[in-house]
Amino acid sequence: MFDETGFTLKVRQIQERLRSQNVDGWLLYNFRGTNIFATKILEMPADVFLSRRHFYFIPAQGAPRKLVHSIEQHALDHLPGEKFIYSQWTTLDSGVKNLLGNAATIAMEYSPKNAIPYLSKVDAGTLEYLRTFGVEIVSSGNIVQYFEARWSPGQYNEMLETAHVLRSTVDTAFGFIGEQLGAGKTVTEYDVQSRMLDVFRQHDLITYADPNCSANGNGANPHYEPTKDRACVIRRGDYVLIDLWAKKNTPGAVYADITWVAYVGETIPAKYQEVFDIVKGARDAAVTYLKEQFSTTNAVRGCDVDDVTRQYIVDRGYGEYFIHRTGHNIGEEVHGNGAHLDNYETHDERELIPETCFSIEPGIYLPGEFGVRLEIDVYISADREVIIPGQPIQQEIVKIV
Repeated sequence: MFDETGFTLKVRQIQERLRSQNVDGWLLYNFRGTNIFATKILEMPADVFLSRRHFYFIPAQGAPRKLVHSIEQHALDHLPGEKFIYSQWTTLDSGVKNLLGNAATIAMEYSPKNAIPYLSKVDAGTLEYLRTFGVEIVSSGNIVQYFEARWSPGQYNEMLETAHVLRSTVDTAFGFIGEQLGAGKTVTEYDVQSRMLDVFRQHDLITYADPNCSANGNGANPHYEPTKDRACVIRRGDYVLIDLWAKKNTPGAVYADITWVAYVGETIPAKYQEVFDIVKGARDAAVTYLKEQFSTTNAVRGCDVDDVTRQYIVDRGYGEYFIHRTGHNIGEEVHGNGAHLDNYETHDERELIPETCFSIEPGIYLPGEFGVRLEIDVYISADREVIIPGQPIQQEIVKIV
């Protein structure tokens, strides 16, 4: 049974958010699990399959209300609030009217023009249907992340341990390349990937996809993945990028996600050093901006951090080669559901809020030559401190000799 006392507290917190944004209520709608936010926030039992639509309405003032189908009328019994039951489409209409009451503006999991695909969980037909009741529907984007994207203290502490393992894996991976070459052995991108996975297994870490090792021009493809049958041999004079992400093999664990670069040799080419310095400067400019903004009471939007980072690269002549957003939210999925640092792929106006984590990962990708990306994770504490797990972060190009 759901902890009603805990959920009552959640309702009160939701209502505070609704009032602060002048929204009359939040309508959590779900059909066959299509709305993961509703599933998580309402803590729906994982072992129950529901085949009909259900609705849960939390008004800015007053008690919640719920609407369920007659053959699944107990689906929301673990939640407080008056229950309405529908069976035919006509009783669905009357049920929705009772549910919404006098609400004029309601929040739902949708993004205008699908600007933030991560958020768009309510289909267009449902939105059209609900608008026939005279309500204005606004995005729940700046509400939902307070109740879905924030980490618990336990998640944060586990992530610190994971970040430490990833940071040591970097040293292991680059050391492995040096050892193999020093012994006169062949080493491929796939071999390095396999070595990183060995470390993950030793520490009981899991990942949704294997870590990446990219040499030379492959590093100019941000989503390049080596395989056993398609992997470049790494030689002296090569550039190497490794991108690794993982989380503990425990329920509710959250990801850490970092990227480092290296050069196989003593003397780093001038162009590689130039690009590295620019990417590092952009990363550090983002961190400085975050620290300045979070030291005040200002709201900090993901799109604004992207602007700061991107402008640093643009001003130095490489803007066309920075081809993705500055960063993404991190949670139980490596690309989480909170605010992203993005004013490039999308215009993400959502606020970066305390107790959430995100990546900062500017990159410059020169086709056919190499790519440099320096990814770090940033956690915003409850008291707005900007924390970078996985220290030390990369300050110089690693030389593999």
